[in-house]
Amino acid sequence: MAVADSAVAAGSAAVAAARVAAAPVGAGDMDITRILKHLFAPPWFIARAFPRRTLTAIEDAIRASEKTHHGELRFAVEAGLDPLPLVRGQTPRQRAIEVFSALRVWDTEHNSGVLIYVQLVDHRIEIVADRGISARVEQQQWDAICRRMEEAFRQRRFEQGVLAAIGEITALLARHFPPRGENPDELSDQPVIL
Repeated sequence: MAVADSAVAAGSAAVAAARVAAAPVGAGDMDITRILKHLFAPPWFIARAFPRRTLTAIEDAIRASEKTHHGELRFAVEAGLDPLPLVRGQTPRQRAIEVFSALRVWDTEHNSGVLIYVQLVDHRIEIVADRGISARVEQQQWDAICRRMEEAFRQRRFEQGVLAAIGEITALLARHFPPRGENPDELSDQPVIL
């Protein structure tokens, strides 16, 4: 019986080691504190930072922005991640790319979709731009906008931080994707709460 138990334990250790080895380098911190913060993020966490009036202001800003360029903006906010991605060490950037795909931000005529992803528990913001925009705007510019938003969020200025970021993104998109002819609204302007 002891031989069988040690074989099971060795097999479990091998499986655990394989999972750790399969995790991408630089993946999110897989510490117990991070996992607990995500698992116990209360449902009202998002509503406190982004009440209905703030979400309406964001939607209005996106709508106004898209009239000045051929880009399409989406805004998504998430409190905590599910357990499996946490155990795997999923980073906010990896999650933002998943959300970009799930919301079909890539599905625009000119490959000009941009996602602003807010992950509240980790206090991280990521901007993911479609390939048409990435070819013209460097990731460093998106990262700088994210860091300014994070600074505003640290000061609990959530609405102002998002609206300022939308203004900066609007300027970049108007420069690289000015409206020409018809400018249909290809993606919803409504913020998404995940």
